[in-house]
Amino acid sequence: MRILVVEDEEKVAGFLAEGLREQAFAVDLATDGEEGIYRALNTAYDLILLDVMLPKRDGFSVLRALRQAGQTTRVMMLTARDAVADRVHGLNEGADDYLPKPFDFDELLARIAALLRRPPTAVAEELWCADLRLNRRTREVVRGDLPIEVSAKQFAVLEYLMLRKNEVVDRSQLAEHAWDEDLDPLSNVIDVTVHHLRSRIDKGHHVRLLHTVRGVGYVLREGKGT
Repeated sequence: MRILVVEDEEKVAGFLAEGLREQAFAVDLATDGEEGIYRALNTAYDLILLDVMLPKRDGFSVLRALRQAGQTTRVMMLTARDAVADRVHGLNEGADDYLPKPFDFDELLARIAALLRRPPTAVAEELWCADLRLNRRTREVVRGDLPIEVSAKQFAVLEYLMLRKNEVVDRSQLAEHAWDEDLDPLSNVIDVTVHHLRSRIDKGHHVRLLHTVRGVGYVLREGKGT
């Protein structure tokens, strides 16, 4: 297993590298944000330990750049900034875990082991279907150059349909993704939500994106449909 440590404090970086190498990890070091991005995009790593307070580019900026480039490597943020807002920010940017300094090395090893058991997943900040764009971080929906206002439920439905673009999604899948267990199975709320969502994203556009597959469900794709 190969780990990239992006840390500008020499003592901390040395401590991490020595401890991880004793655990049989291969370790590379980067001392600023730009070097961290370069190494992460040009070498295959199993995990990146990323500090927030870095020279040239901070950790949040580094993480954002990696995710936007399609980098799916697991990232654990290590920082003395332990405010809830900072943790939320890091996780929203695509971090897999967040460990505030100072930390116990045994806890770090346990968290690393837990992360390495997970398969890496692509963290796409923006989803596209034709000229329709959904930003999962800012929760913005735009078609062409026109911003579209959607409710929380409409956003959740659209996000799932965009993740499953070109696949037919049935009502039970939408219910599981966007509603809780209290949803009345006899309710037409899913169909109503999709109807209103369709009017928002397709109205006034020559190419329709949200289609009904009668008796089955819905699909988001370019082309003709009902």
